[in-house]
Order: sequence, then structure tokens, then C-alpha cells
Amino acid sequence: MTKTVKHHSYAALPPMGWNSWDCYGASVTEEEVRGNAEYMAEHLKDFGWDYVVVDIQWYEPGANSSQYRPFVPLEMDEYSRLLPAVNRFPSAANGQGFKPLADYVHSLGLKFGIHIMRGIPRQAAHADTKLLGTNATARSIAHPNSICPWNTDMYGVDASKDGAQQYYNSLFDLYASWGVDFVKVDDIAASRLYGIHLDEIKLIRHAIEQSGRPMVLSLSPGPAPLEHAEKLNELANMWRMTDDYWDLWHLLHEMFERCEKWAPHVAEGAWPDCDMLPLGHLGIRSVDGGGSDRWTRFTKDEQVTMMSLWAIFRSPLMFGGELRDNDEWTLSLLTNEEVLALHRSGRGARQLYRDEERIAWTSEDEAGTRYVALFNAGEHADTVTVTLAQLGLSEAPLVRNLWAREDLGVLSELSFTLAPHSSILLKLT
Repeated sequence: MTKTVKHHSYAALPPMGWNSWDCYGASVTEEEVRGNAEYMAEHLKDFGWDYVVVDIQWYEPGANSSQYRPFVPLEMDEYSRLLPAVNRFPSAANGQGFKPLADYVHSLGLKFGIHIMRGIPRQAAHADTKLLGTNATARSIAHPNSICPWNTDMYGVDASKDGAQQYYNSLFDLYASWGVDFVKVDDIAASRLYGIHLDEIKLIRHAIEQSGRPMVLSLSPGPAPLEHAEKLNELANMWRMTDDYWDLWHLLHEMFERCEKWAPHVAEGAWPDCDMLPLGHLGIRSVDGGGSDRWTRFTKDEQVTMMSLWAIFRSPLMFGGELRDNDEWTLSLLTNEEVLALHRSGRGARQLYRDEERIAWTSEDEAGTRYVALFNAGEHADTVTVTLAQLGLSEAPLVRNLWAREDLGVLSELSFTLAPHSSILLKLT
């Protein structure tokens, strides 16, 4: 049973936006963020896309790809708080941080987000620098045995130590002063070595609330432990169900089972997260996911299958490609009003059945409109069928194909032969 808490109002609908990781790794620049924000404002804002998120290591002056440079100096203030690297984000000069960039994103009618690693910079702990609002110091709250297995920037924070809460409060007060609307916290939801870090999530939750600014809290990476679903709902707005997700069929294939397990825990303001949409132009300065500079390796059928599953499940939608390079096809995936209406208003999504690689999902909106998604996850063409009895319907409905934007007539059975890895998304009225 999920509970409704204040912060759920910060993300009443699943967040939709752009994140810099899939195309720029740790190396995105201010020009690239501004350019993608401008594209979003012009082409996507009217369809509900509004978050612009700067992913990992914006404080690392020499970052040049998705491969981290270990143990390098990071931009930091006197209170152990990381700051944007001015050579990459020129408007952050003179201690302004991300405020000028956030102000620009807000001027476009959009929202601004950042990625952080949990914990305190190792360089702060080693230098034993000050913390704001407490006589404790960086070294006294650092947990040197709680480290990220894939990035050397931080030590965990020992939540039992005096000063731990004040440190996190000072971080989120800083982010509030910048105008941050969304914070993705990494190495916290399912660390490969240490499991979920609930103590630090609680510190962050309190820090956001005391800051006075409503910020959406997103937790990474996954897979988040299903047994902590209720606690995640209580503390966060989004949490990853998966490790980093890329444009590879086997990762999309696995997502059907993840969505089936997490579907009962989807709630308004608390969204299990399938991760970013690796669509369009990817890997410009990233070597993650087994590929470098490329267009998505998903076929068009696979792209539609992914968008259909994310939409009916109601995952957050974070586009990972370089928006300014979108072709007509990619843009069409992001601007189908009928699919996005399902994403906004669908309720009670669930897997109706799975018979080998034939998969059917259903949900409905508050007006009683029924949606059905049929998937062929197999390697050969196959027929996927749903009967009215399986849907609990007594009368044959008018059926509409949402991606094709065409009415299929009144049908007494939903039966479609689908190509491998393909799908059909239907609205029943």
C-alpha cells in the first residue's frame, strides 16, 4: 500500500524532459544545454516536455566523455559543495553557480535539473574543509568505506554523525538558490556493492523540504530493490528499476518483466523509472552501452515498442539524444498527442497476460477509456490476441490505432499479426 506525501505534488505527472548523459556523457557544456533547451521550448514544450537535466560531473573541468578521470581536482566552494566548472559553464563565473543557466531555462518556460552523486567530495574530506551551518567538518561526516564502485569523486556521508544533515541542507539550499527544479541523485538506489542507501535518502528528503523549494527527487541507478517499494514511494518521486539502459534489444526485452513487477507500485507523484530513452543521435562523447557516436541502434519497430511500454506503464520520459539533430521520425515519437494522453491519464496499468513472447498490457483513464498494448517480443512474426472477455467488456468497442492515428472500426476481438519486436497501441471507446 503506497502513501501520499507532500512531495508527490512536485511530480503529479511522470516527468518528461531531456538529459545530457546518453549523448555527452560527463562532458556536456553550457552551449549544448542551452541549445537543447531552445529546441525543447520550440518543438516539445507544447506536448508536455519541460525538464532540462545536466547529468554527471558538471563540476569536473577536464571531463571529456562518459569515462571518468579518477582522482582529479573538482570545482568546490569553501563549504565542501561542488560548483559548475566555469570552463564548461561560463555563466557560473564569480560564484554564480547554475543560477544564470537555470534562469535562462526558466525564461523558455522550462524546468532545470542537475545530477549529483550521493555523499561528500573526497577532496573535501582529505582537506577537512568546512561545512555550512555546523562546526563539524567534511572529514568528520565522511564515510570512507562507503564509496561508489565506478566513480572516485565522493565518499558516502555517515548519517549518524553530527553535521551530516546540515551538510545536505547546505547543498539543497544552494540548489534552491540556483533555481533547481529536479535533482537526480546517483549511487544511491542500488549500489552494486552496498545496496540501497536509505539513510542518505532520508537526509536528502529532509534537505529538500527544509530548503523551501519543491524539487523532484530522482534516484539512480537501479535496479532498485522491490522490497523497498513503499519506502521509495515515501521518500522520492522517481527511482530506477534498471541499471543503465541502452539501445540494445535484450535490455528492452528485460524491461517487460521489470514493468510487470513494478506496475502495482506506480502512484501519482511516485514513479518507477525505466531510465532514459536512447533515441536519435547518441554517444557523441559517450562510449557507454557498447557504442560511440551513432544513431540509435533500435529499429523503428523497437523504438515504437519502447515508447508504447513506457507510455502505458507511465515511466518518466527522459530523452537521451541530441535533440537538435532529431529527424522527422524521432520527433514524431515524442509528439503523438494520443500516446502522450495515455501517458498522462492512464491508470492501473498491468500486464494482462504473457504467453511466451506474446505480451498484452492494459490500462484505463478516469473516464473509463480502455487502452491495450500488444507486443511481439519474439524473433518471428506472430499473432497476439486479446478477447473482450479478458478485458471485462460486454460490448464490442470502437478501436483506434494510436501510432497510426487511424480508426480500425468496431472489433469483437483484438487480434493482430505483428512483426518481430513490434507492437500495436490501441484505444478502445
